Amino acid sequence: MRVLVTGANGFLGKNLCLQLKELGTIEVLQITRESSELELESALNQADFIFHLAGVNRPQNPDEFQVGNAIATQSICNSLIASNRAVPIVYTSSIQALLNNAYGSSKLAAEDALNAYSKACGAKVFIYRLPNIFGKWCKPNYNSAVATFCHNVASGLPIKINDPAAELKLVYVDDVISAFLSVIQSTNLQSGLQEVSPIYSTNVGSLAAQIELFKDSRNTLVTERVGSGFLRALYSTYVSYLPTDKFSYEIPKYADQRGEFVEMLKTQDSGQFSFFTAFPGITRGGHYHHSKTEKFLVIRGKARFGFRNMLSDEKHEIITDGTKPEIVETVPGWTHDITNVGEDEMIVMLWANEIFDREKPDTIAEKV
Repeated sequence: MRVLVTGANGFLGKNLCLQLKELGTIEVLQITRESSELELESALNQADFIFHLAGVNRPQNPDEFQVGNAIATQSICNSLIASNRAVPIVYTSSIQALLNNAYGSSKLAAEDALNAYSKACGAKVFIYRLPNIFGKWCKPNYNSAVATFCHNVASGLPIKINDPAAELKLVYVDDVISAFLSVIQSTNLQSGLQEVSPIYSTNVGSLAAQIELFKDSRNTLVTERVGSGFLRALYSTYVSYLPTDKFSYEIPKYADQRGEFVEMLKTQDSGQFSFFTAFPGITRGGHYHHSKTEKFLVIRGKARFGFRNMLSDEKHEIITDGTKPEIVETVPGWTHDITNVGEDEMIVMLWANEIFDREKPDTIAEKV
């Protein structure tokens, strides 16, 4: 299957072309601003499906809206009709298509041309009136507040906010691409206006503050809730703008005669992750908790975990080592310690269900 993508080197086009190629069964025909009319004509004659993403949204002259959006789309339709080819088309319109401005009018005119083409030859046309799209590879300092804020904050540059309360409607690029791929793989989708979901609502001030928190998390070690929804998409976008010299960052290390202790990551509601080392014969721990729980994983070396019930004085012992992944969990009301009983330095991963609070540590030393 040959799929033509106009605007292939734009933000949306780059993301779409990559995922089309990942399917392995599609030949992607790419048309960019640098392509000639002959190249476009050739691609139109070969295409089995078209994603018409090319357009103008930041012209030097308002007249360019009509040329780059309406007239260019009409030209594509005329060429397909002249060659008697009913090729399905996905078109990226805008939520501004019904607004009284030059850009919106040009997008609506392009929609009208596509609908007329559909009626003339029976081809399916799928029109997406999209809000602002955000995600990797969007050009900063152009027409996307998300791209600009992510780029500037990631690079240590200031950001400018004129109206913090200004509302934003946003859609994530991967959700747009997912919708596009479902169209090309569907056999019963009807022509007409299509939707991409979810659409996220925020404002400029909140957006900027959230991106600043992403940056701060490297210092606080407290991650935002980036596992789902808007924050997942926004964090992935922010990280994509990190310059290569900021792909890594150092975190504090605490060392004493026993070994080292390093906190890696803290969460707002699911505890924290760390690791520690211990030299041969060294014992760590020797305390108990009332509510706090922990999970230990020895990844190198050999360990003996000792437990004692604070009420019954019952004792329990577990031996584990890095050759067999095994989680050892602490239990409230039982003291616990861990001793390196091997011959080499021991390394242990540790998860605690809460961030350590020096005011309320819930860590009581065992009295010998």
